[in-house]
Amino acid sequence: MAQNRHIPLRKCTGCQEMKSKKEMLRILRTAEGEILLDLTGKKNGRGAYVCRSGACFEKAVKNKGLERSLKTKIPAETYENLKKEIESIEER
Repeated sequence: MAQNRHIPLRKCTGCQEMKSKKEMLRILRTAEGEILLDLTGKKNGRGAYVCRSGACFEKAVKNKGLERSLKTKIPAETYENLKKEIESIEER
């Protein structure tokens, strides 16, 4: 008998939909307070998940979902850097 494998689900901070962890991008706050994009999904720190679309990232910025999930204030320049990284991933 084949067993069904467990698929971890995460909620997007932008659109609030539950999706597979592999389908989403992880935004990470490290112990030093640095905020960056975690493409591996395995780095240490507090994470928040966003769909792989710029629209969901924009919603997360607008409703302050990322700030709530990461429990920290995020400067505008960090948002700009994250937006550029997400756009480069979308183009692939």
